[in-house]
This record gives sequence, structure tokens and C-alpha cells, in this order.
Amino acid sequence: MERSLLYYSTNLKADKVTFSQALLKGLAPDKGLYLPESIPLISPADISHYSKLHYYEIAFDIIRRFLIGEIDDEDLIGLIKDAYDFLIPLEKVFDRKYVMRLDQGPTASFKDFAARMMGRLMQYYLKKENKKLLILTATSGDTGSAVANAFYGLDNIQILVLFPRSEVTERQRKQMTTLGKNVRILALDAKFDDCQSLVKQAFADPDLDYLDLSSANSINIGRLVPQIVYYFYAFSRLRLENHQEEAIIAVPSGNFGDMMGGVLAMKMGLPVRKLIIATNENDEFPKYLYSGEYKKIEPSRNCISSAMNVGHPSNLARLVALFGGMMDEKGEIHKPADMELMRNELYSVSISDIRTRETIRKAYQNYKLVLEPHGAVGWAGLMEYLEKNPELNLKDQLCISLETAHPAKFPEEIQKLIGIEPPLPKSLEGLDDKHEFYEDLPNNYQDFKEYLMAHF
Repeated sequence: MERSLLYYSTNLKADKVTFSQALLKGLAPDKGLYLPESIPLISPADISHYSKLHYYEIAFDIIRRFLIGEIDDEDLIGLIKDAYDFLIPLEKVFDRKYVMRLDQGPTASFKDFAARMMGRLMQYYLKKENKKLLILTATSGDTGSAVANAFYGLDNIQILVLFPRSEVTERQRKQMTTLGKNVRILALDAKFDDCQSLVKQAFADPDLDYLDLSSANSINIGRLVPQIVYYFYAFSRLRLENHQEEAIIAVPSGNFGDMMGGVLAMKMGLPVRKLIIATNENDEFPKYLYSGEYKKIEPSRNCISSAMNVGHPSNLARLVALFGGMMDEKGEIHKPADMELMRNELYSVSISDIRTRETIRKAYQNYKLVLEPHGAVGWAGLMEYLEKNPELNLKDQLCISLETAHPAKFPEEIQKLIGIEPPLPKSLEGLDDKHEFYEDLPNNYQDFKEYLMAHF
């Protein structure tokens, strides 16, 4: 086998590890996040060839570059084909402006792409090593359900999900709390950032080393690598033959895992003119990109795009690292990033709830395009960028905006704004009648630690 690609911690105080080690550990011992020592490059010829390949074949070519020397090709392609058995619609809105719907998986969320692949890879490595893991995950909405479903029933893995009680929709909650078996759910009267903080404290607690903890949040590199794929897939399907062009891509962003998949795709060679990072009213990143000064939002602001209610994106440390800087897990910048280069490649905008709702209304009135709140933030970001850059607002400019959850997850909001009831995808049918299993937990670390020690 070829030499493995190694992964380093963004805090630069931990040993380098292989992909499987980074995957199973989740967070580095120094509380940093893992990144590949070098980013694999994909040639223009390979990108052109992707136009002739199925999604799973593109996924195989991209993912294997990060797992060099660690898994046989035959095993890897089997895991990938099993993970990706659903559609990825590219909906034309007008001219060459598209919405990529990442909501056709088993939990109707883009996080199915990462969670299903990560779950299969974890189970593969755990069986090889005859080990077991306890997955700790905080969720602001869709991560919990995607991860819980992806890991549900796996022999070598137990999973515990923490969620902020008042900031997820009923359907998002029920996708997690109706499973049982190896899945436990904890509800906190807290913010997502509080849930994430408890998880990170548990990882750093030597008293809990015996639990073999890992994470399925986007702090885990195993979440990011599969999310690179759909950026290349969309471009391969929408590019013009025999033309050299660059896409403008808009990503609704909260904890920045999805966005980091796009940034890694760019660094690998995906032709992107600008990556638009659209946040809700948690505008810490747009302000940072504009000023170079970073300030967390504590507590995070509660918006209708609930899965993006993040006042300090964990993955920002990775973004800063890729642009030559160093940020620790608390958001302290120890070495500035190359802000000029960052601004050249990225554009960021904060979209208020008022604008989000107006975007949902206008998209439906003008184009019969049905958006949910998160996708509406991305679409609003794209429309603002084109309005502010009229030289790029051309009929033949390829633009792709990501829709990250199914509108049926937000039926009350959609009904109120555009007067229709979004049809339920199969993954949500019968959910409302299922019995729920979850427990309440106070928002403090000692109670969380005692819960872990008592139950695992």
C-alpha cells in the first residue's frame, strides 16, 4: 500500500495521526481539529472526467485520496455505494442559477452525506481493531438526527446526542428521539454552543479516557471529507463542455462544516470564482472577514434557521489554518490568517430572519422555488452578492446555492409564508406518531460527567 496521508492538529501541540486515528479520536488531544498535512490535488482533466461518472464513483476518487494506504479500494467502494443510494437533485431556478438539494437522504438533510459515510468508515475500522466507541455529539438541528440514524443499530458504537430543547423543530427532535437501541438523547435548556462546550470538556477530561470517546460533529475530519464530494458533483453536472469556467457557490453556514467541505474542494482544484458564506443573524464571521477582528457571539442568537444558531463556529479554526493563521478552540487568534487572500476567495453576509422570510416568499412567487429557512439564507446570500457585483451577474455565469434540509422539516413556517404544505419525503412519513425516548439534563459539566460515568 502507498504511504498514508497524515493529519495534524490546528492547535499544533499534538502528534500527527493517520486518517483512521483522526476519525476514531474526533478531537485532537490538544483540543485542536485535524487537517491533512497536504491537500490532495485534482487535475482539470480529472474534473472533466467526473462528468461521465456516477456520484459514488466521484466520491470514491475523492475520498480515497484522503485514505491512501489505509483501506483497500474494493472495501472502500463497497462502503461508498452502500452510503449513497439516494438522489442529489440540481434544480434550475433561472438562467444558469441552480439550487442543489441535499435533502433526499434518510433524514432529509445534507448531513446524511457525511454521517452515513463516517458511520460506515468507523464501523469498518472498529471491527478491524475489535474496539468499541461512545460517540458524543451536540446538535443544533439536523446533525443529531443524521448521526443518530447513520449509527443506529451498529454493533461497535453507542451514541449520545445533546440538543438545545427550544431551538430544534418537533420533526428534527423526533428524528432523534424515536430510535432507541444504541442511541441516547439528552435535552438541555441551553444553546447549541453550550451543548458543544460540554462535549469538548468531556473529550479533554482524563477521568473519562476509559470511555473511548469520539465525535460525529463536524469537528471530526470524517465529517468533512465526504462533504467535499457534492461540490465536485454539482460542477461536473452543470459545467459547459469545452469551456473554462468558474462557479459561484453559496453555502448557508452555522458550525462551518459544510462550508469547510467547499473550501477544501477549492483547495483541491475545484474552479470557484467565489464561495459565499451566508450566516443568519449570528454574524461573527462576516464581521471577522470584513475587519480582521474576531469576536464570538455569546449567547448565540436564536433564528428561524435554527441549525445555524452558532456564535462560535468550531470549524473556523480549520479555515484560519488553511489561510496561514492559528486560532485555538476558544476563538483566540495566535497568528493572523492571510485576510487579503481570504477576502479574495470568500464573501460573507449575514441574513436576518426578516430577509430569510422575504426570500422564501419571493423565491416561490417569482420561480415556484420552495426554500426552507437555511436554504433561503444561502439563496439570499447569492442574490446579494450578484447584486453587489453586477459584472458577474450574467446569464451564463454558473451559480449554485445549497439547500441543506427538506422544507417539510419546517411545515409551519412554509405554510405561513407561501401557503403550501410541503409534501413529506418518505423519511419523515409516520414520524409524528412515534413514541419518543429522551432525558433532561442541567446545563453544567459536572452533571454531564456524572451522567456519562453512570450510564457508560
